[in-house]
Parts: sequence; structure tokens; C-alpha cells
Amino acid sequence: MIIAFDFDGTLVDSYSVIEEAFRRALEKHFPWLPFKGAFAKILTKMELYFERPKFGNHTGKIKQPRFFKTKFARTWFEERAKLTKPIDDSKELLKKLKEEGHIVISFSAEDFLDGMKEYRLKIGGFYELFDDVIIFGREMTLCEAFQLVRERYGNEIFVWVDDKPWRFIGRGDENTEYVWYYFPPTAKYVTKEILDQIPHLHVIQDLWSIFDVIERIKSERS
Repeated sequence: MIIAFDFDGTLVDSYSVIEEAFRRALEKHFPWLPFKGAFAKILTKMELYFERPKFGNHTGKIKQPRFFKTKFARTWFEERAKLTKPIDDSKELLKKLKEEGHIVISFSAEDFLDGMKEYRLKIGGFYELFDDVIIFGREMTLCEAFQLVRERYGNEIFVWVDDKPWRFIGRGDENTEYVWYYFPPTAKYVTKEILDQIPHLHVIQDLWSIFDVIERIKSERS
């Protein structure tokens, strides 16, 4: 099977470190600024606001916002990358899936800063673990990214793992299985209305349950 993973909130926890990364960036670029902790909290709330479903559908291509062209924004991303931690021993999970013969790809959205998603995949030690890395949102839409998967790998079963299930709606095909990884910071935005629109939906709360999902898919499709 083709097993595709989102990155943030699925393979790594890059959310719990957002505030600390902002604090470090403020310390570096604005050492004279008082109440850096308070400003870091405000910036964190602003960043998390953009994690809501209405901003994460990726129906088109998003231009890089002007703010993220600043040195401060780059520092924030770099500090966030340093602080990010794997979820559920996810690196070993990817290795195990490949050992079992699956094609394992990274399938995630570009960061607001051009090229930063690839940078963070490399800094985190994930990039080389994938058979392929597909990043949508800037050069290609999500639908175009899915079409690219089909062009490269044919119509094999595509198992799409993501903590943001609203991305599944209206995407994929009859050979797509959707796996929602329940990650609390983004799960609070998930509604029954969203889930009811997703066929072939599987829900997991730890990444290693993907092996149970794979066996279930084999059984149901045999």
C-alpha cells in the first residue's frame, strides 16, 4: 500500500513548542522588549487560529504572507524545528512500514515560509525516511498533489493519515482509505459534520494502530 503521512500533529508534536519558539525569537531579535512571555502567548494564539478548518482546505495555492519574509519569522520556524519532538516513536514506525514493503510518503502542506517544510523534515531526521516527499499549498494544490501520487504510483490503495480530517473531504478516490489521527490540539476543531462526509474513515489515537488499520483494509478489500 501507499501510506501517506501529514507531518505536524501527526508524526511530530510541533504545537506544544510554538510559544517557546516565539519567546526565543523575540529574545534574539527584540532583546529590549519587555513582557516577551506575554507577547509570545499572543503570537501563539494568532498562529493557532490559522489551524482551523476554514484555513486548511488547500483548495488553491497560497502566496507567502509578507510577515513570514522577515528574519523574525525565520528564526521562529528554526526554533520551532529545534524544539519539535516525534510522536509515538514515529521514526521507527516509518521504518517498520517500509520493512513490510509499503511505500511511505510525506504528504503535507507547505509552511508559510517557502521551503521551510522540507527544512523541518530534514532537521527532524524524517526526510530520508520517506520514499517520497510531496508538499502542497504553494506550487501545487492538494488535489494536484493527490494526482501526482497517482501518476507516480498508480492506483494502489492509498492510506492517508492526517490529524486534520477536513482535508479529506472531496479528495481521493475509491482506492483511498482515510485515517484520522486524533491529536488533541487540532481534534477540538473536528465536528460530526466533518466526519460524516468522509468515506472509508478510520480513527486512531496512537500511530502504531496503523498496522491494525492496514490489516482491516486487507480483510475488507480481499
